[in-house]
Amino acid sequence: MAGATLPDDLGPTRADEALFRPVRDGNAFEETVERLLSTLKLGVVAPGERLPAERELAARFKVSRVTLREAIRTLVAAGYVESRRGRYGGTFVLPDQPRRTRSDARQAVRLGADFDDALLFRDVLEIGAAGAAAAAALSQSERVHLRGQLDECSATRLEDYRRMDSRLHLAIAEVTGSASLTAAVADVRMRINELLDAIPLIERNIVHSNEQHTLIVTAVLDGDADAARQSMAEHLSGTAALLRGFLT
Repeated sequence: MAGATLPDDLGPTRADEALFRPVRDGNAFEETVERLLSTLKLGVVAPGERLPAERELAARFKVSRVTLREAIRTLVAAGYVESRRGRYGGTFVLPDQPRRTRSDARQAVRLGADFDDALLFRDVLEIGAAGAAAAAALSQSERVHLRGQLDECSATRLEDYRRMDSRLHLAIAEVTGSASLTAAVADVRMRINELLDAIPLIERNIVHSNEQHTLIVTAVLDGDADAARQSMAEHLSGTAALLRGFLT
């Protein structure tokens, strides 16, 4: 790729090697999107240049070609790159990169250093809530409530997804029996939803989120606190990867 490969004498510290490194298995799609966005924003692949071939990128990220193509399609839809066919085809960085709207800019200024604070606070609260929910002696009505929220979130329309996603996360906090924890989760979800509203809804991410929701709720209903915490941690990590990719 023209301009994206740096001099060999920089060795393993080259920026492209730092960014085109393997992603973790738990959130392969989301982290691939984040990593690709970072290469564009940091200028490792400059406007007008071509990304490495799909085969090479998939090998370096250690993801499937399907996952890589879905990540590239996400960036195409968001206006960061375009795919060209033919002998000299490939995925090219668009000269005019998407700009934040005035609302996005105000939001970024207002949140400032609170961005990482909100993500950390959410991790502590929601991972803890998942473990506490799994450790609780759930009544039949609580179990039905949790399953119902999972089913509604999985079946909801795209435009209603964020609302139903929040409702499911609140349901997990609710079944812990702690009103204070539920209120705290509600507050942090409001902060996170403001960030989520500034990035596109990505169908592949929603499919993945629903799969992770199922793992979380299943662990809670099975009383497996360790699995509930681990599944919630992976789920939140995927969302954080997309937020950092698009907003930072």
